[in-house]
Amino acid sequence: MNVQCQCGAVAFKTPTTTPLAVYHCHCVDCRRQSSTAFGTSVIFPADGIFPLADNLKNVLNCWARPAKEGRTVDCYFCSKCGVRIMHRLRDADGTERGTVSMKGGLLEGLNWKGAKHIYVKSAVTEVPEGVDTWEGSPGPDYY
Repeated sequence: MNVQCQCGAVAFKTPTTTPLAVYHCHCVDCRRQSSTAFGTSVIFPADGIFPLADNLKNVLNCWARPAKEGRTVDCYFCSKCGVRIMHRLRDADGTERGTVSMKGGLLEGLNWKGAKHIYVKSAVTEVPEGVDTWEGSPGPDYY
């Protein structure tokens, strides 16, 4: 799938043609980051994206923020237009997770059907009936 930021400075292909999962996250951090009611995270394998190619190193900046249980979230964004591109989790010992979370609106041709809703206990908008939901995190077995 093609990924592109608002200004086009960041452009690349995902490592697989379909994501591992699509989540609408209702946590406060995702609401603040997306400036709306929830953030859409599309999960892909990190292999094929990391290590970053030189063209991406030149246009991406990274901001790291603390996460739960001593982990850190590396938040990558376009250095030109500021659009958030992806997140990658690091465990307390520095081990990077084998997946990345892309921002859904950047993916050309994304199938939004079947998206799961997480952190619904923090939801500020109605969550559709009949979708898979979690009160908090879906847990370590869900990417």
